[in-house]
Amino acid sequence: MSLRAETPAPPSARVRRFTAAERWVHRTTAALMGVCVVTAAVLYIPQLAVLVGRRELVVRVHEWAGLALPTPVLLGLASRAFRTDLRFVNRFGPHDRLWLRAALRRDKRRASRPAGKFNAGQKIYASWIAGATLVMLGTGLMMWFTRLTPLVWRTSATFVHDWLALTIGVVLAGHIGMALGDPEARRGLRTGTVTSEWARREHPLWRP
Repeated sequence: MSLRAETPAPPSARVRRFTAAERWVHRTTAALMGVCVVTAAVLYIPQLAVLVGRRELVVRVHEWAGLALPTPVLLGLASRAFRTDLRFVNRFGPHDRLWLRAALRRDKRRASRPAGKFNAGQKIYASWIAGATLVMLGTGLMMWFTRLTPLVWRTSATFVHDWLALTIGVVLAGHIGMALGDPEARRGLRTGTVTSEWARREHPLWRP
């Protein structure tokens, strides 16, 4: 990504936002996360547990989906484009602080929300969900392999796992809600390209 001024593309032109490898990582991670959320709901909501039944099978599906959750990201590291985007996500600059202040003030003016390929909200979400996934994986392993840790550890792990799962469900609902409100962003994840007009409007510092 370069921030230098360039001749803008026509508004109707489409520009590359994500490669096939990046889209595969997102889709596979989303599918595994969805399985984890659905099976967790079945395990903890009595009405769903009665409706679905087969608790042992649901537990096994939940465990293996959670264990596999980091796999798409680890495999995605073989992609140069994916590694480059990870570096963008991990960099928080002055323009990101401006974006956050505007978001907190609910200021929707384009000039007040500068963003590169990823805006500050997307960076925070990606970092938070990555950290939460690692915590869920660690606490889940403590709950799964009960003989490897003391009872007090397992009790604490269960508490953290359950409440963090609820928090993840709320954050994911917000993430999905934001995606539903931006058809072009969804199209970018589906096809890999977005219109140059959308790129200039939503991510003015991004130069594909």
